[in-house]
Amino acid sequence: MSLAPSRFLVFGKTGQLARELARLLPEASFLGRDQADLLDPSACAAQIRAYAPEAVINAAAWTAVDKAEGDEAAATLVNGAAPAAMAAQCAVLGIPFLHVSSDYVFDGSGDQPFQPGDPTGPLGAYGRSKLQGEEGVRAAGGAWLILRCSWVFSAHGANFVKTMLRLGAERPLLKVVDDQHGGPTPAAAIAAALVRAAGAMREGAPGGTHHFSGAPDVSWADFARAIMARAGLDCRIEGIPTTDYPTPAQRPLNSRLDCSAFETAFGMARPDWRQGLDAVLKELQP
Repeated sequence: MSLAPSRFLVFGKTGQLARELARLLPEASFLGRDQADLLDPSACAAQIRAYAPEAVINAAAWTAVDKAEGDEAAATLVNGAAPAAMAAQCAVLGIPFLHVSSDYVFDGSGDQPFQPGDPTGPLGAYGRSKLQGEEGVRAAGGAWLILRCSWVFSAHGANFVKTMLRLGAERPLLKVVDDQHGGPTPAAAIAAALVRAAGAMREGAPGGTHHFSGAPDVSWADFARAIMARAGLDCRIEGIPTTDYPTPAQRPLNSRLDCSAFETAFGMARPDWRQGLDAVLKELQP
């Protein structure tokens, strides 16, 4: 028996992932910050008790990487304590809990894709907050799935694709880092992966820690070049080292993720980000 869409409870309402989940699950219940503030983990758990769903997806998070460096306590509440409280409540109710994490839990060393079981080593506050969330979800027991993703983009909110489109229309040249590599991931694909996994887990499939990112892996500069080319923008991309673009938070140089375990478990291969990019560009057309 498949999971009825109306029995999903999703934390998040206006973010990239929540907006894509709403397309797939129009009858699900979505909780915005006014209904479930992740700075109050106990309130999030109370909402799960009140709704009594058949599965919970946490699509809400603190995503301001640089801002987390100046307010790690708040970032850790949102990314660490809140999902742990959600997972604990789901374990009590005996329902699956699905949580989205990040490549930032790794130190970005080497040039090989990270496996789900590789040692973690976050470089900054954001990565530490996401790692704490993972640890809390695992400690809660029950049926849980952690899906680590990277370089998320969509037609909604603030993301690299929309920034490049805006700047590419204004300038003839942009300098973009070319020594950070990863897999750009359409939010729509992440939403589909979560729905697929939730249905399988509701029928008894195991969860665990998994990776899910777009293919093929590229540098930010090459991703920017593809955006300009596919959008028909006459903007040249000049590759620069990360050291020429300092930010408050250190970015991992290697964000490649090995996603083979998720494909084996749930039958979904890595999405081609180029197709996802074309879909986003079409959606953004006036």
